[in-house]
Amino acid sequence: MEPIRVPLLDLKAQYREIEEEISEALREVCAEQHFILGPRVTELESRVAKYSGAGHGIGMSSGTDALLAALMALDIGPGDEVLTTPFSFFATAGTVARLGARPVFCDIDPTTYNLSTARVRELLECSYETRGGRTVNRTTGGVLKVLMPVHLFGQTADMDGLMDLATQYGVRVVEDAAQAIGSQGPDGRRAGSIGDIGCFSFFPSKNLGAFGDAGMCVTNDDGLAERLRIMRAHGSRPKYHHAVVGGNFRLDELQAAVLLVKLGYLDDWTKRRQDNARNYDTAFAAAGLDAHLVLPRVLPGVRHIFNQYVVRTPRRDGLKAVLTSARIGTEIYYPVALHVQKCFEDLGYRADDCPEADQASREVLALPIYPELTVEQQRHVVASIEAFYAHGD
Repeated sequence: MEPIRVPLLDLKAQYREIEEEISEALREVCAEQHFILGPRVTELESRVAKYSGAGHGIGMSSGTDALLAALMALDIGPGDEVLTTPFSFFATAGTVARLGARPVFCDIDPTTYNLSTARVRELLECSYETRGGRTVNRTTGGVLKVLMPVHLFGQTADMDGLMDLATQYGVRVVEDAAQAIGSQGPDGRRAGSIGDIGCFSFFPSKNLGAFGDAGMCVTNDDGLAERLRIMRAHGSRPKYHHAVVGGNFRLDELQAAVLLVKLGYLDDWTKRRQDNARNYDTAFAAAGLDAHLVLPRVLPGVRHIFNQYVVRTPRRDGLKAVLTSARIGTEIYYPVALHVQKCFEDLGYRADDCPEADQASREVLALPIYPELTVEQQRHVVASIEAFYAHGD
């Protein structure tokens, strides 16, 4: 019998379920030959905005470009600062740096891996002061313009607390919701719709994934929505007239067609991910593995969509090696926290400036959680982890 194989993600299995619908959608676009900002982009924008509880959707060429356009729409540039998490994909801080602004890193909550409201409050109180109605960094002199929380792994950050701080200090809020479409907090508001602008990624590995790069901004602000539409088309409005410098951030029609098909399955896929997460929780507890692994914790009232199922253990690297040998795919999100990345060394951070993020980077491991994961595959994952701990050190 062939050994069981458990990939981290199986997009082929997903595609087999929807192949005919996808093929027909792509044929229609090819027949119409309308590839840029066509009717399917418009429809996707409307449906994603409604799904997320926002008034407007603005399709973008990637999740990274969604973040970049959001910051551009808020006029972020040299001399400005954006407060964010060091425990995220590079684009979160990379887009800030690309605009000549300064990313300011604040530590995470070790339970959710999201930006810690308590640490943000401490940082604001200790490092910033009000000058002329602006929130200014006492050390750098930079003006804090934006708070950028990330809804990591599919669970929303503490948006109530963070929004209160943003209001108190007069800063805008950009939600990096790349991993969190459909997730919601205890009050029922969905990721992306709470701050000034929410940014989604439709990278193929996401819960709602395109056939390449794609993304979207959502907002409830009519003015920001219009500015985002201008920013994604080289700052042009009307055509060939440029009052501002934008970029080429447009979502193409082929990707929108794929995403419209997949959007109809998203809630079912999310439910299957949630079921798989519960199955893991139960199996790990039954095997006594919850004494060795820190399992994902879903906060009360939160809709966690499980873009990833992330466990943590001090023996992470050894466990990963054993799972790889057992033909089980895993991934480390993220092995190097942003505040100690080489490209940001001029900012002057040390590892212990954000100790929770630094420790998480040494301990976290994502296990397969995709909707098509079978019971047999999950049992193989659990049994392989049980065998690892049974052998001790």
